[in-house]
Amino acid sequence: MALMLATLVLPGSAQIVAGNRRVGWIALRTWFVVVVVFLATMVAGLFHHQLFFRLGTDTAALFWLRLVLMGLAIGWALLFFDAWRIGQPLSLAMGHRRAVVGVNGVLCLAVAGTLLFGAHLVGVQRDLMLTMFGDGKASDAHHGRYNVLLLGGDSGAGRWGLRPDSMTVASIDEETGKTVLISLPRNMQNFPFAKDSVMAEQFPDGFDADYLNGVATWAGDNTELFPDSENPGVDATIMAIEGITGLKINYWAMVNLEGFKDLVDAVGGVTLNVRQSIPVGLPHDSFYSHIEPGVQKLDGFETLWFARARYDSDDYSRMARQKCVMNAMLQQVSPQTAVRNFQKIAKASSAMISTNIPASEVDRFIDLALKARGQKISTLSLVPPMINTAEPDIALVRSKVAEAIDQAEGDGAKAKKKHRTDSVTGGSLGSLSEGYAANQSDDLGAAC
Repeated sequence: MALMLATLVLPGSAQIVAGNRRVGWIALRTWFVVVVVFLATMVAGLFHHQLFFRLGTDTAALFWLRLVLMGLAIGWALLFFDAWRIGQPLSLAMGHRRAVVGVNGVLCLAVAGTLLFGAHLVGVQRDLMLTMFGDGKASDAHHGRYNVLLLGGDSGAGRWGLRPDSMTVASIDEETGKTVLISLPRNMQNFPFAKDSVMAEQFPDGFDADYLNGVATWAGDNTELFPDSENPGVDATIMAIEGITGLKINYWAMVNLEGFKDLVDAVGGVTLNVRQSIPVGLPHDSFYSHIEPGVQKLDGFETLWFARARYDSDDYSRMARQKCVMNAMLQQVSPQTAVRNFQKIAKASSAMISTNIPASEVDRFIDLALKARGQKISTLSLVPPMINTAEPDIALVRSKVAEAIDQAEGDGAKAKKKHRTDSVTGGSLGSLSEGYAANQSDDLGAAC
């Protein structure tokens, strides 16, 4: 019993005392190296959090860490078995012999099982990095900001993400993480594309073939114009977003809205302020019901309908609600929640998100996301009454985008205090005629 307990505390000590001393010293030195490396990493990580993020997103490091954990599990189990052997169990009475075998089995399963489970989690994380993120070239910040296009795409056989319902640019300060969400309505028309782009050559006078969310479909029907593109629809949409806003897009992420509910369920739901009864489904659906007003925790299915419901409402109130969901997810999904529900989140995320953010940049965006959690999110939506979506004033659009970013950085004129409306339309504070609070706000949390 003493030899087995010594093996639990100091692997190899039993062999040094009563067995093969050479094996014992190898095991003990290996154990000390592992402990020193672990403690040094923890101390360094406390002062430089990005070290943890880098190790957690580096596929090569994760590969070797998984092998090390598996090796430690097997080696430690063998040491327990050897400690039992050199304790001369056959010299014991049958009752004592069985007790020793039981203790040895429990110790082996506890230690080896814990290490193997750790190796499994490392493998899940590595698979997530390989599945979700690419190995493309990193993009530098533009004027101190990363601009990431977030697309909410339809799901379905043969049409995954072909016609995005939701288009939002997250403009993120590269140092502070201060974020401005700039949303574009799916029904915008007659807009220009980025200068010198393929789409600008095809539509020199502006896109008049469809709405903004139809650009992806048009590109999908004319893939010969994008010979080097893996996602013509996304690339064409980026050309449109850049042409409209004047921003240079660094990366994009496509969210499968149907799969979004799995992510919400994986983190245990999200708490939202439901200001008005929100329909779930349409009147002819068998599951048709309503999300009643009040601050309440919604599951994935309910959150999806809160974000997407348009029945008895309009596109622009829906855009406001989507921003409220984004803000709630950012503020409520803590690192502790992510760790507790890691496997579920990883499974939901790999099925939900497609992105061109390279794996080498993931640690940077995790760091920026944690910084953003402690700050107010600013929003701007290019919608009526400010913008005429049928004939948008592009000069006005770009000036509003620049103004929103300047105000977020503290460089613009002090934001004017708006009269807080008491009206609620489609579940969003405000109305179509006066605008929705969450669509243009310096504090998204307060507007929701």
